[in-house]
Amino acid sequence: MQIPTNEQMNKSEIVFLSGPHSRWTELKFTFKIMWEMIRGFRAMHFIGPCITVFGSARFKEDHYYYELTRNAGAAFAKLGFTILTGGGPGLMEAANRGAKEAGGRSVGCNIQLPVEQKPNPYLDKWIYLNHFFTRKILLVKYSFAFVVMPGGFGTLDEFFEALTLIQTRTIKDFPIIIFGKEYHNELLEHIELMKKNSTIGKDDDHLFLVTDSIEEAVSCIVEKSIRKYGLRPENKAKPFSWLFEHK
Repeated sequence: MQIPTNEQMNKSEIVFLSGPHSRWTELKFTFKIMWEMIRGFRAMHFIGPCITVFGSARFKEDHYYYELTRNAGAAFAKLGFTILTGGGPGLMEAANRGAKEAGGRSVGCNIQLPVEQKPNPYLDKWIYLNHFFTRKILLVKYSFAFVVMPGGFGTLDEFFEALTLIQTRTIKDFPIIIFGKEYHNELLEHIELMKKNSTIGKDDDHLFLVTDSIEEAVSCIVEKSIRKYGLRPENKAKPFSWLFEHK
C-alpha cells in the first residue's frame, strides 16, 4: 500500500480548506474523496461488528490508563467483537494489544500526520486515510459501541461526533462508555452546565455511561448492544472473488 507523504497530505488539506477553486479542481477532489471512501469500505467490509475505542496517542505503556485500556480491549474482544481504533500508539495501541492478546481481532483506521501517525504493531488489518472526516465515518459505520478513554482534542471530537449522531437519531442508540471519572470530571461538569442552560436535552446525559469498571462496561454492551438489537458478533458476509475481495 502506498503511504501518502506529509507533504502530499498537507497540500490536499490546504487545497480543500482555502476556499473555492476551479470546477475541475473541485471535481477531482470529490472523486479523490470518493475513492478514499471506496477503499475504506472495501478494507472494512469483512471485519465484523466492532467496538470502537477512542483515546490519546500520548500515554505510554507504563501509564495506568494504558493498562486499563489494554484490559478493556481484551474484555470487549472476548464478547466476540473486533476492536477498532485510530490505529496509532498510546491508548489506541493498548486497545488493539488487549484484543490481540485475548485472541480477538484488531483493526485500525490510521491517518497520516506529521507526528503520532505510524500504525501500532498489534493490528491484524489497517488502512491509511488522508482525511479526518473519512476516518470518522469508518470508525462510526462499523461500530456497535463506542468507548472513550482519556485523550485530547481528537478523542473529544470523536466522542461528541458519536454522541451527536445518537442524540439526533442519525444512528441507533448504541452505548457510549466514558472511562476515567476523575480525568473527565470537568467535562462532565460542563455537560451539566449545558443541561442547566437547556442547550442539550434534560435526558441527554443518559446517552452515555461514565465508569472506571470494565465489568460495568461489559454489562452495558451486553445489555444495550447485543441483547437490545439482537446482534451476533460473527460476520456472515462472504467475499466475492471477482471483486478481488478477501477477509
